[in-house]
Amino acid sequence: MTRYFVSFKDGQGIRREVEISPEVYEAFAQFVKTERNLRRWDERHREYSELTDETLNNRAKRSPKSLEETAIDNERSEVLRQAIAELPEIQRRRFVLYFEYGMTCAAIGRMEGCSGASVKGSVDRAKAKVIEKLKV
Repeated sequence: MTRYFVSFKDGQGIRREVEISPEVYEAFAQFVKTERNLRRWDERHREYSELTDETLNNRAKRSPKSLEETAIDNERSEVLRQAIAELPEIQRRRFVLYFEYGMTCAAIGRMEGCSGASVKGSVDRAKAKVIEKLKV
């Protein structure tokens, strides 16, 4: 049975961990992803508002991607998504938590009730499978 936990520091700076339902976990994970995307959007927006001669010059030196490069990037992204989707459920979940959400193996292990070493092994095997799929 999969168990979900949220870890945080309370007002006194003490680290707390609370078990939550799968629904709350999914909502929290979606919130974290949305918040990260908003932060990235804000960083990109700030860059445009702080244009200098140097940044404009650097941008002018970079040529936009060609249609062929864009198509190749899209194809690689689709192959990556497919490779991740084909992973066994546990490996896929750990792979996504590690690479997409930036969680540590130890944190994932605590959340799933296992050791960080077993999570690391699982993530490493998933990564090897994904790399193998990308080579084809």
